[in-house]
Amino acid sequence: MLLHDYLGVDENIESYEELKDKFKIHIPRNFNFAFDVVDRYAATEPERRALVWCDDAGERVIDFACLVKETNRAANFLTALGIKKGDAVMLILRRRYEFWFFLLALHKIGAIAVPATNMLLEKDIVYRNKAAGIKMIVTLDDPHLQTEADKALSASPTVGHLVTVGPDRPGWTRYRPERFSETFDRPTGVEASKTDDTMLLYFTSGTSGNPKMVLHNFSYPLGHIVTAKYWQNVQDNGLHFTVAETGWGKAMWGKIYGQWLAGSAVFVYDMLSFVPQKLLEKIRRYRITTFCAPPTVYRYLVKSNLKKFDLSSLGYCTTAGEALNPEVSNKFTAMTGLTIREGFGQTETTLMIGTFPWMKIKPGSMGRPAPGYDVDIVDGEGRSCGEGEIGEIVLRLDKGRPLGMFSGYYNDEALTREAFSGKIYHTGDIASRDRDGYFWFSGRMDDMIKSSGFRISPFEVESVLQRHPAVLECAVTGVYDRQRGQVVKATVVAAPGYELNPALGREIQDFVKRETALYKYPRIIEFVDELPKTISGKIRRSVIRAEEAAKNIGGKVMEITKNIRPKPAQADA
Repeated sequence: MLLHDYLGVDENIESYEELKDKFKIHIPRNFNFAFDVVDRYAATEPERRALVWCDDAGERVIDFACLVKETNRAANFLTALGIKKGDAVMLILRRRYEFWFFLLALHKIGAIAVPATNMLLEKDIVYRNKAAGIKMIVTLDDPHLQTEADKALSASPTVGHLVTVGPDRPGWTRYRPERFSETFDRPTGVEASKTDDTMLLYFTSGTSGNPKMVLHNFSYPLGHIVTAKYWQNVQDNGLHFTVAETGWGKAMWGKIYGQWLAGSAVFVYDMLSFVPQKLLEKIRRYRITTFCAPPTVYRYLVKSNLKKFDLSSLGYCTTAGEALNPEVSNKFTAMTGLTIREGFGQTETTLMIGTFPWMKIKPGSMGRPAPGYDVDIVDGEGRSCGEGEIGEIVLRLDKGRPLGMFSGYYNDEALTREAFSGKIYHTGDIASRDRDGYFWFSGRMDDMIKSSGFRISPFEVESVLQRHPAVLECAVTGVYDRQRGQVVKATVVAAPGYELNPALGREIQDFVKRETALYKYPRIIEFVDELPKTISGKIRRSVIRAEEAAKNIGGKVMEITKNIRPKPAQADA
């Protein structure tokens, strides 16, 4: 592995304190991950596994020698169509292996990769095309997605080419790799990428409003050494599996940069839909060594018969995206013997807070700050909160920005200035800190509920609800009430086998009353088929709140019998 070339300290760190105090990354001049890591592996260890890819029909194992050839073909294809340094190219490839070929090809050219989800509709594509000045869109052969891209074209003046990696399609350029050279020279002079150049642009999945455009430069991959080596604990010559789809920033956390730097191959399961049993079978068959998934996945896994699957190859499990309910964490450990280590970060950052190998696991806690990140919790006046006090998670930037933190928001100088004003970056997430320095997530600032003078964390109530056997998933929100200001509402996806009736709703309410303070229990329970989520698996509580407001309750707390009904989930924005 190449990790020792970039670590400024012995990789065999023996404590969290040593990691925090001594960790350092060496950033080479004009670092380019595609040339300096991927090409180097191909030259020195050509047969080392890079990517183990499969779907429900077949598989492909790609070593670094093959990866470089395919990347170079893609780079030559892109340049033949006029893509050059600084151009923005949107990649909508789900988990297809071509994503890695095109991503690395754009890195080599010095162009800007803009990953996106295949769930986008015409209006979403138009917004992204205009906002980022997209020059080309590369998609998989998804007729619905490609039709939406076709419809968006007339309102997207910067887009010069639509490219499909599948069969011929009228008006589209079909990618035929066999027609292009397997060699691609590193650009020189003004065409060469510089470390501070923009490499990656991600539209944040966001829980409300239009997504922001987050920019990362060419040093960003090195920031994920901590993510992969010291949080996910990937192994040299191991096989790491992060579930994320490539349209989400979490893919960069677990599907390429830090993993390859630390010597681990990346496993990709290009699933059309999430079926827990199929995912578990892939872990068994391919002998996955490290695994990372959002809490939503773990919530479904613990409802499966995990003992049917041989998970003995797994040595380390992690989660991020939302806080993991302690009940789910404890069940997973009881069923598998494996612990789940939580972490926290944003599209704008790498791992900010994590439960690292030498640390005691506290189920429900995100852990402690990652090296390079000066993390604090502040109140509304900007003062540091004491032990147990709830406040906003912020990054103190007095000593500079951490490696891997975003460069700014594209084409929005005002928002960028706001994000970095006062040498403090505001995350918008609420948490508390215990006496050992562990951080405990409470929710987004706009998710907090104020009822009869009490401040209620949705996550705290959800963690109690999750302990009831009838609750598969849930989301807690505040509903306007004339007397109390707000009351607590629980939107619940029931576990299989339970009859949705008023008696079950009252049973769940009584359970919460027994398990936590009376003012926190949900006065409204609504059963639904699905919860609205972003592509990253985060629950979109803003959608639930908007639906509730549209009902015009008028300040009256509704009876539970009026709320028990199935309802489809909202589509992602």
